[in-house]
Amino acid sequence: MIFMARHGENIRKRKDGRWEGRYPVYSMEKKKQVYCSVYGRTYDDVREKLTIKKNLLKNHTGAGETVHEKTCSAKEVLFTQAARDWLAQIMEKRKLSTYVKYSLIYQNHIESNFQGAVLSEITNPFVKEKLPDSLSDSVRKSVYCVLNQILKAAAARYSLKMDPLRKPDSEMRCRPVKVFSKKEQKRIISVLYRNTDLFKMAVLSVLFTGLRLGELCALKWTDIDFENKILTVNRTVQRLYAEGHRTKTILMEMAPKSGHSRREIPLSAAVLELLIRFRSDKEYVFGGDKPMEPRTMQYHFKKILKEAGVTDMNFHILRHTFSTNCVEDGMDVKSLSELLGHSNVQITLNRYVHPSMEVKRRYMDSLSAFYGQIHGHAG
Repeated sequence: MIFMARHGENIRKRKDGRWEGRYPVYSMEKKKQVYCSVYGRTYDDVREKLTIKKNLLKNHTGAGETVHEKTCSAKEVLFTQAARDWLAQIMEKRKLSTYVKYSLIYQNHIESNFQGAVLSEITNPFVKEKLPDSLSDSVRKSVYCVLNQILKAAAARYSLKMDPLRKPDSEMRCRPVKVFSKKEQKRIISVLYRNTDLFKMAVLSVLFTGLRLGELCALKWTDIDFENKILTVNRTVQRLYAEGHRTKTILMEMAPKSGHSRREIPLSAAVLELLIRFRSDKEYVFGGDKPMEPRTMQYHFKKILKEAGVTDMNFHILRHTFSTNCVEDGMDVKSLSELLGHSNVQITLNRYVHPSMEVKRRYMDSLSAFYGQIHGHAG
């Protein structure tokens, strides 16, 4: 790997754009001095990490001596240092979108609240005290997820025993998702089939396939097998923060959310007819020569809802509505899970599929009718 040295210090810029700082430690396994590295997005970030590392080693062994970092105790390792080491691993091994997501959660909700804390202090009472009550359930859940991943990585790095944090009871609740009612669906469908344009066709496509917004915007004509009536999900688009920015974002095309998200979806005659009507020689189905901007799609979706006289909702409600309609129509959950691109059936059951009041009422009426038949025979 090629490095560009920073004069005067053991800090260099890597070919991938990150900065790397190296420091000597004594390996108990190899019985000799070796070098370990810290990583960061800027020179100053790496210099700060090196200073912390050297101070920890100095305080532990005395001036002029070094020791392998795995001999550190949980009382000596700063939580913020362990967090940065973990983020460096995420940047190197995971997708960019994953790194950006975790990095933002850490910067916005964790970093400032845990300044100066050492690993041994990261306990359930400590975390509960440090996190503000204003956090929503979803954000709090993400924060605990990141905290536990940091502790797990630190335990492996320093050979420590770190107990995972216990999520609050409120985090374990699984709330039913919102879906369009049958009456709302009728209004929307009526609008979608009136003077259908590319955006209305896009909304119909999601109602018929359950695609995510990013998958829809990244769809190419080559992903559609018209002969075998199959749509293949090969990619997605997502807005991510530009390198070195916290406000500027760029639209990036990338692999699907997970391995299970790369999937094949059989197309109904209704969807196929729509696709054939709008088929073009452009590369992307909805964006032409480039992927469709998700914010543009959401803007037109809101216009459609307004025209239909339906309350403003997020675009993702279309996917929820598709899922619920499939279950109510008798589709088995395993098939639906694969169509949605979920990693397991439990996610489909807990997150997306909840029977509506209409379905519950139908079951209750059916039970009453059954009892009525028994009563009639008994008379």
